[in-house]
Amino acid sequence: MNVKIERLNNLFIKELSEIIMLKVKNPILKNVNITSVSITNDLSYAKVYFTCLLDDKKEEILKSLNKASSFVRKELCNRVEIRKMPEITFLYDESIEYGNNIENIIKRINGESNE
Repeated sequence: MNVKIERLNNLFIKELSEIIMLKVKNPILKNVNITSVSITNDLSYAKVYFTCLLDDKKEEILKSLNKASSFVRKELCNRVEIRKMPEITFLYDESIEYGNNIENIIKRINGESNE
């Protein structure tokens, strides 16, 4: 991966986390953790992956984040000097749930083999 893009991905994680915690007024979004960012090479799109502490409200949080994406993008423009600010799309990060599911399956298999 391009070093510049990797650096931008990491910078976006830091700045987006701060913007969501400090600038966005929706209280439900205070439970959001930005896990990763994937910016395209031409800087036109950025996929922002997040997890949340409230699993039962992840759909509502996803809608709220995508609704606030233009505000977040404007705030990001003020913080990051970049030639072209990408369009931001928020996506729920399923990898943690997937990892937990795999871990539970392994524990169950190990438990059955020990009996």
